[in-house]
Amino acid sequence: MPYPIACETLAVGIIAMFLAKFMLLGSGELGREFAIAAKRLGCEVVACDRYAGAPAMQVADACEVFSMLDGAALRAAVEKHRPDHIVPEIEAIDTATLAALEGESWHVVPSARAAQLTMNRDGIRRFAAEELGLKTSGYRFAESEEEAVEAAGVVGLPCVIKPVMSSSGKGQSVARTIDDVRTAFHFAIEKMRGDRPRVIVEEFIRFDSEITLLTVASADGIHFCPPIGHRQEGGDYRESWQPAELAPAVLNDAQQQAATIVSALGGRGLFGVEFFIAGDRAIFSELSPRPHDTGMVTLIGQSPNEFELHLRAILGLPVAPILTLGPSASAVILAERAGRRFRFDGVADALALGTAETPVDLRLFGKPETLPGRRMGVALARASSVEEAVSKATKAANAVTIADEEE
Repeated sequence: MPYPIACETLAVGIIAMFLAKFMLLGSGELGREFAIAAKRLGCEVVACDRYAGAPAMQVADACEVFSMLDGAALRAAVEKHRPDHIVPEIEAIDTATLAALEGESWHVVPSARAAQLTMNRDGIRRFAAEELGLKTSGYRFAESEEEAVEAAGVVGLPCVIKPVMSSSGKGQSVARTIDDVRTAFHFAIEKMRGDRPRVIVEEFIRFDSEITLLTVASADGIHFCPPIGHRQEGGDYRESWQPAELAPAVLNDAQQQAATIVSALGGRGLFGVEFFIAGDRAIFSELSPRPHDTGMVTLIGQSPNEFELHLRAILGLPVAPILTLGPSASAVILAERAGRRFRFDGVADALALGTAETPVDLRLFGKPETLPGRRMGVALARASSVEEAVSKATKAANAVTIADEEE
């Protein structure tokens, strides 16, 4: 019988194998893909979220369940696991605790300042427009219905009203009348995250398209992925495609603005910088200092994908060259009802749409519960044109249905 290895000795051996230890704050589908990329490079991952069984937890080495807004619980998790890198995946985090931890030499990705500024739309918008001079829509902030009405009078009708803190466009709506403004204010407050009852009232931009410019801050400078176009519905993305068609001068303008704000925020990692494209203008909209949901298309459209780029930049590894694999698209798979016992039907039909030249793939996120309109997966497609890729991805997504599982 072999001599047993002491647990402590085995643990030391395992720890020595890891390239780095990451703590994910938020463990949804984006965190899951990042965790997979990290595991492929021999890293250790601790996945944290407010509920058990979150997608990234299913592929992580360890997990913790607590609210990211609970500063004491956040500190306790960091001190327990002692990660090399703390990686926010969501906006709703106690950023004051992040800043304190960073001051104690814990590494926050890309920085605690970036997390603080982007947690709320008021922070990043003022930083972009008032400090950096980027092109933005007109805007005002409001904390009451009457302030929202007053703000709408300044920016004009129609206007867009959003909570200053939310995710994936939740709580966003267009107000065309003063009555709409009142309704939109309360809708935004209802859908907000955190405890700040505040909205941004924005000038309505008649744009031609919206893009996400994935921008990588790495050890050897700033790099850009091909621009990603996307379509939103109810403030949440439904399809994205890559590359988005832009005039060279407009793309250069967007890249210059993205480089300006990413450099000013500092730190290393991937940033999702969003723009409205209106004629020959690129108008800054928002920024996420992490992989972006519309960037799921990079899982089939480019190499390295956005999650691998984020990982490499954090670790100081080479990120270039970024190779374009062909016109590509993603389309979301949504739940229609609430439930905890369910199954996915039509997976074979969706995958059968692919060929060797025009592949189709799926990512089913492993969320433990369905909710009306909740994103449960995404279909990915590559084709000879962007239009064909969008059509194929949408067809694949529609082929997948979520059915109640019998008890």
